[in-house]
Amino acid sequence: MKAYFLTMKLHLVFKIKYLNENFKLKKMTLLNANLEQYDAIVVGTGVSGGWAAKELCENGLKTLVLERGRMVKHVEDYPTMHLDPWDMPHGGATPNEILKDYDKQRRWGFDETKRHFYNKDSEHNYDEIKPFDWIRGKQVGGRSLIWGRQTYRWSDLDFEANAKDGYGVDWPIRYKDIAPWYDHVEKHIGISGESLNLPHLPDSNFLPPMELNCLETHLKDRIASSYDDRLMTIGRVAHITQGSKEGAGRTACQFRNRCDRGCPFGAYFSSNSSTLPAAEATGNMTLRPNSIVAEVLYDEKTQKATGVRVVDALTKESIEFRSKIVFLCASSMASTAILMQSKSNRFPNGMGNESGELGHNIMDHQLGSGASGNYDGFNDQYYSGRRPNGFYIPRFRNLGKGSKKVDFLRGYGYQGGAGRGNWSEAVSELAYGKDFKNAVLEAGGWSLGMGGFGEVLPYHENQMFLNYEKLDQYGLPTIVFDAEFKENERIMKEDWKIQAAEMLEDAGFKDVNIFDSNAPIGKGIHEMGTARMGKDPKTSVLNKHNQVHGVPNVFVTDGACMTSSANQNPSLTYMALTARAANHAVEELKKQNL
Repeated sequence: MKAYFLTMKLHLVFKIKYLNENFKLKKMTLLNANLEQYDAIVVGTGVSGGWAAKELCENGLKTLVLERGRMVKHVEDYPTMHLDPWDMPHGGATPNEILKDYDKQRRWGFDETKRHFYNKDSEHNYDEIKPFDWIRGKQVGGRSLIWGRQTYRWSDLDFEANAKDGYGVDWPIRYKDIAPWYDHVEKHIGISGESLNLPHLPDSNFLPPMELNCLETHLKDRIASSYDDRLMTIGRVAHITQGSKEGAGRTACQFRNRCDRGCPFGAYFSSNSSTLPAAEATGNMTLRPNSIVAEVLYDEKTQKATGVRVVDALTKESIEFRSKIVFLCASSMASTAILMQSKSNRFPNGMGNESGELGHNIMDHQLGSGASGNYDGFNDQYYSGRRPNGFYIPRFRNLGKGSKKVDFLRGYGYQGGAGRGNWSEAVSELAYGKDFKNAVLEAGGWSLGMGGFGEVLPYHENQMFLNYEKLDQYGLPTIVFDAEFKENERIMKEDWKIQAAEMLEDAGFKDVNIFDSNAPIGKGIHEMGTARMGKDPKTSVLNKHNQVHGVPNVFVTDGACMTSSANQNPSLTYMALTARAANHAVEELKKQNL
């Protein structure tokens, strides 16, 4: 009996000890889990991700910002920002031995000054059924470090287009819904430009415009006198031209035109100089580079996302982070790939894909064609500095009453520049390929060129999908593209080439030449549309606030969300939609709706 009680006593002591140890273990696990718990997770650090981080952090949310690439610190990590061609081993060119790692990225025509901001295709490849140029920047800041900086508002002409001509689905918003958010982001980033009071191209909150040179002014005057349906202005760009803006020492543009190397003055908008420093200043941001998001985690019971699963790019370790809301801002194709990989019983074909539209409706802007010419005159005039901007001719086709009847839907604008050298350097999106690299080392005659930027319709059959038979180095499926321009785009392009040549000839240019690089879809670097917004969950992926239908605490605010493409550069609209969605998320959290 004595032995029995002794045994029972020892058992009880052991049980109490076990419970205590188990409690400690559970407590430790809970503490560790709390370390991984955030109010919000933002995936991506480009223009959209930076804005999501800024807005969420400034609203008091503890926010984890995930970037699949390496860390890039403002100024500190811009190695070529002050280098001249003679300072670089190959004078700015990229040797063939290195180019072999950039099989697809090289199509853009990057050089030694900025190659480090582009993905190596040998490490991050994709496949194409039809040619598709997916140009990517894998680092903190993403493509905000290398973008063309052209910033144009959309109007109801753009937001109503799908509903009026029957392509795609109707946008769930109109200009009045996004106008206050255009105001919001413009005041922060700084946009220089000229007010025109055009109903189809609303004015922004402008800093003083950059100046046209003498030949561009000549063309502007001739267009004004010869045409009643079109005009020319200086490009609207995210460059500070007066004073300073919030961020990391952001001050006025120095006219170096070395923007895509990283600007030490923070004169142009980038996440690194502007939104991420603002987010960091709140004390609410945790930035984690080298973090590849594999999927959004989903709770079948609550029907909400609980966080994300990440593959560490350096260790290949799989890690889970928890949050109340998730913002996907990884870029149009990457965000959609994450949704496709986020499978559950509810979403066997990818999160939010009940409509079957996820991955479809790829759009871009077509470019790479137009006209150029030489001009006899102004030989006693030149210009100072290297203006990082060109001129802009807004859309003039299919504007409604009074517009000349044409055989295509939607419209196009022009970007261009004039100089005594390589005119294409004025337009970032045109400065690629061997046809545009014949720079003149000393002042010669004047030349001018302009290239069209045309809208692309949302075709369901233009798509991307995942190949689970071909995994990347992180064990994730690779992306396959199957997209192309169609007849409407081809007819539109022929019109803008003819119109460009006619405007130059009317202005007295000589040796007028029509050029066409036959650039494929993707070359515009404005890929969008793969997780479109809409009114009906049966035909779209996102609602009017960029929330995934059926998973209200997941937001997609990069190019994937776009319902149509317009013809204007889209980055400003991405920023405005992101700021709008982030503030909506904050309000919904306060109401305990998420």
